[in-house]
Amino acid sequence: MPARFSSPGFIEAPWFDAGRFGLFVHFGLYSVAARHEWVMTREKTQVSDYEQLTQAFDPDLFDARKIARAAKAAGMSYAVLTTKHHEGFCLFDSQLTDYTAPKVCGRDLVREWVEALRAEGLKVGCYYSLVDWHHPDFTIDFNHPRRDDPDAREQNEQKNWGRYREYLHAQVRELLTNYGKLDYLFFDFSYPWEVDGWVGKGRNDWDSDGLLAMCRQLQPGMIVNDRLDLEGDLVTPEQYQPTSPMLVEGEPARWEACQTLNGSWGYDRDNTRFKSTEMILQMLADTVSKNGNLLLNIGPDGRGNITPHDRKTLQEIAEWMELHQQAIIGAGQTSHPEMIPAGMTATQRGNRLYLFLDRYPFGHLHLPNSAEKVSFARFLHDGSQIQWEQYDPEQEALTTEPGGQPAGTLSLRLPTKRPEVALPVIELFLK
Repeated sequence: MPARFSSPGFIEAPWFDAGRFGLFVHFGLYSVAARHEWVMTREKTQVSDYEQLTQAFDPDLFDARKIARAAKAAGMSYAVLTTKHHEGFCLFDSQLTDYTAPKVCGRDLVREWVEALRAEGLKVGCYYSLVDWHHPDFTIDFNHPRRDDPDAREQNEQKNWGRYREYLHAQVRELLTNYGKLDYLFFDFSYPWEVDGWVGKGRNDWDSDGLLAMCRQLQPGMIVNDRLDLEGDLVTPEQYQPTSPMLVEGEPARWEACQTLNGSWGYDRDNTRFKSTEMILQMLADTVSKNGNLLLNIGPDGRGNITPHDRKTLQEIAEWMELHQQAIIGAGQTSHPEMIPAGMTATQRGNRLYLFLDRYPFGHLHLPNSAEKVSFARFLHDGSQIQWEQYDPEQEALTTEPGGQPAGTLSLRLPTKRPEVALPVIELFLK
């Protein structure tokens, strides 16, 4: 079922609540550096030195339509592109700076993006960073590349934060007015705490109330995430999996787990610590079982191409989703937790209950409290029936016969050979 915040102005988005699966795409100058999307601050690079990456920014293989098709094939219903990351480089056409893709390579990649998604029937998402390490008025803090300069605090005295805030709002206005209808705006990020004597930035710094009001006015049907240091329309846990459905002030919240393939968001050439396709599918199932969405990231390389590994992963997900999408799209937390074996992931869509066999059992799968609730069982990938039996609770275990099971247990008889799919799923028809 859709979850919601209780805040005024919460945007209903049934497409998001049912879709469950989206694609995140991180692309920028950091893709040319190929050493993580935070390379500018990790290496404490001067703006003038970082700008040298623009001479090699030629995304001749960036094909938004190809990316959109790959997302659609993988069962995703929406996709989100980084229009500007913390480095400050814009993939869209801005009248406020020349530090943009149109000025550097003659292409408005955001326009290509929104047009490609619409052509493939996907909902349009854009990411925009509140942070801008390139802008001369963005004050130094504990995340900033110049944080260790001996005169860092003196540099801040020369900066005009009000002028940066005007720039921030004006750029968001450009995005909201120049690219047609947007469905999702992913702001990133607020950090209103103190580290090593540096104070971070939050809602008052960004004028988050003003930004959210602008979003509601210019794109009234668009959902906005929670990273303005305001409640927003959804919660976005990053790089971890919640252990239960997420709550805000004790009430169920719409939420979206944001996950990478290898720990980096942008192209990171030498990072090969990739999650397996099976692990990704387990994460997807786990997320949906807790009424959440999964936003899965890829980082195209310096020329804008989907890397061979990422392409293969998306293809493997597509193969699985073609056979199992009923267990994900439109599904959510089950209303029958009493039927689920300990440690097993399950989702439900209407009167169908889906069991994900990440640990394939030998011989039988024993379902507690299920004997009077199931009318049919089958493997989802091929539709083949799974027969069952009920063991007398008083039956003693014999040499070749198992012992009894608690009353009401349904014991599914499984083939010894695990189905040849990345993650087998059993579909139960509920009475």
